[in-house]
Amino acid sequence: MTTTLITGGNKGIGYETARRLVAAGHTVWIGARDTGRGRAAADTLGASFVRLDVTDDASVASAVSTVRDEAGRLDVLINNAGILGDVTTPGDMTVDQLRTVYETNVFGVVRVTNAFLPLLRLAESPSVVNVTSGLGSFTLVHDPERVESQYPLAAYGSSKTALTMLTMQYAKTTPDVRFNAVDPGQTATEFTGNLGHDVSDGADAAVRIATLGSETPTGTVTDREGVLPW
Repeated sequence: MTTTLITGGNKGIGYETARRLVAAGHTVWIGARDTGRGRAAADTLGASFVRLDVTDDASVASAVSTVRDEAGRLDVLINNAGILGDVTTPGDMTVDQLRTVYETNVFGVVRVTNAFLPLLRLAESPSVVNVTSGLGSFTLVHDPERVESQYPLAAYGSSKTALTMLTMQYAKTTPDVRFNAVDPGQTATEFTGNLGHDVSDGADAAVRIATLGSETPTGTVTDREGVLPW
C-alpha cells in the first residue's frame, strides 16, 4: 500500500488531494499545524494525522519520527503547505514580508523534504510532489490572457519560481527519488477568496503524479492540462 504525506492537508486543495488519494487506496497522512483541525480532517477522511509545522525544525523532526514508527517508510511526499503573504509590489514590499512567505513556501519545503528523504529512500518508487503556481511562471505573468498576469504578488510569485527551480535541482541531483512540480491553477478555496475553478480541478495534477507509482517521471512541471509554460 502506498503511504503518502500531505503538508497542509487539512483544508483546500490539500484536503481534496487527501480525499482522492484515500479513495485510490493510499494510506494518507495529513500534516497540519493546527492539531484540532488536522485531526478532524483526518478523521473525516479516514486518514492519519501528524502535527507538522513546516517552519519549525523540531516539529518536522517529530513528524518524521511518527511516520517512521507507524508506517516504516514514505512513498509519496506532497509539499502542499503554502501562504499567500501580502499583496504588494516589490517597491512597497519589506524584507520581512518576503522572508515570511519564503519561510513557508521555499525554506519549509526544503526542511520537510530533506528530513523525509531517508524514509522516502526506503520506498520502492519514492516521489516528491511540490505544489507550485503559474504566478511564478515568467511566461504566464506576461500573458494578458492569463489570470496570472493580473496580480501583484511579488513575494508569493517569486517564492513559487524558486520552488520550481528547487524541484528541478532536486530532480537532477537526486536520481533515486522522483521530483515533480504541479500547478493547481486558480482554485476556488479560502486561499483565493473562492475565485477560480472547482477544488477537484485544482487537485487533478497532484493526484495524477501521486498515483503513477513506478511510472512517475522526474523533473516535470505540469497542471491539469499538461506541461506548464515556464
